[in-house]
Amino acid sequence: MPDNGAIVIQFCEAWTRMDVKEIASYFTDDAVYHNIPVQPLVGKATIEKALEGMATYMRDVRFEIKHQVAQGNVVMNERVDHLTHQGREVALPVVGVFELRDGKIAAWRDYFDLAEFQSQMAG
Repeated sequence: MPDNGAIVIQFCEAWTRMDVKEIASYFTDDAVYHNIPVQPLVGKATIEKALEGMATYMRDVRFEIKHQVAQGNVVMNERVDHLTHQGREVALPVVGVFELRDGKIAAWRDYFDLAEFQSQMAG
């Protein structure tokens, strides 16, 4: 059985390279990525397309994992997501819930304050 906690840590570390193909490779074909305040993205191809868009405005991305727990196919982490947008540094508190299947992410839900994110992005 894969070490799902380690897979999620590797996935979070992959964001520092902002390689869309690498990040997308962690998802199942039918994966769901849901930033809870907005509409979910369904399917690996849709997620990859959204990641391509993110890569155009997000720089120096780093997920700082504060705490992580894993049991079976579920991994949850408390993070601060750091990124640079138009020269401004953003530090957003996030809780992520990951469901894995056969070593791939089948569902990823991130919970955060959308107003806080928008405020930081606007400067």
